[in-house]
Amino acid sequence: MITTTVEVAAQALSDGSLVLLPTETVYGLAADASNPLAVAAIYQAKGRPSFNPLIAHVADLEAAQAIAVLDERALKLARAFWPGPLTLVASIRAPELVCDLARAGLDTVAVRVPGHDLARAVLRAFGKPVVAPSANRSGRPSPTNLSDALEETGFAVAAALDGGACTVGLESTVVAVFDGKVRLLRPGAVTRAQIEAVVGPLSDDHDAVDAHRSPGRLALHYAPDAPVRLNVTEALPGEAFLGFGSVGAGEFNLSPSRDLTQAAANLFAFLRAADRLQPSAIAVAPIPLDGLGEAINDRLSRAAGFVG
Repeated sequence: MITTTVEVAAQALSDGSLVLLPTETVYGLAADASNPLAVAAIYQAKGRPSFNPLIAHVADLEAAQAIAVLDERALKLARAFWPGPLTLVASIRAPELVCDLARAGLDTVAVRVPGHDLARAVLRAFGKPVVAPSANRSGRPSPTNLSDALEETGFAVAAALDGGACTVGLESTVVAVFDGKVRLLRPGAVTRAQIEAVVGPLSDDHDAVDAHRSPGRLALHYAPDAPVRLNVTEALPGEAFLGFGSVGAGEFNLSPSRDLTQAAANLFAFLRAADRLQPSAIAVAPIPLDGLGEAINDRLSRAAGFVG
């Protein structure tokens, strides 16, 4: 696949085709959010369950307000963290712009303004919301560079844009803001503490429906082919080891300096690289739970199949 221009990518979206789109979080498999056939092509390429909603990406806050009902707290979060790795789940305002299939039949929509200049350029050129789940096959580690994205779902796209390595490397934080509550549905690069600094304490009043309003909530998700063992201090014979700090020095140390931001950026790329060695398992050193560590541990637990 030869990389292309913003204009060619926007035209491919208009034609109902799929595009590999870089964001600051991960590479996305992008399609016109209003086109059910294009959205269905994403599900087919990824092998993604149809009950899992997709995030609608837009160029700016005004475009987000055109498709979602954003209350005062949602607007505070948007102004604090957009463009950036925060997704807001709110009541749908314009269902014709984000089709029922993209919303998994829900009365809410997940929306964000990505913090990548190239992604926003495509969104401005296209002029409508674009759904862009991570460009991996469903359940696999998300791609954080174009090469990995092409390896996963390049067969399904008409255009691909190279935005370099993703600076965040971890999917967006997902926050539900409707019914008078603010709930954290998926931890990510914007931490719980950062969110609460803007809107106050988050509600712990979750239900089963809430869990399905966010992408990435399947029990086994982000999984390599090899089984994953968590919170271990050394690998068994035949295993690859993802270290952290002084535990597990070597090629796959997520952050020798114990920098959680660096660990998040390396997580999916290192899972992929370790998996290519065809180990008996991938062992992972303990990662602190504070700050960004909450999101890293969430992804690792899903890779290991431990979270429902």
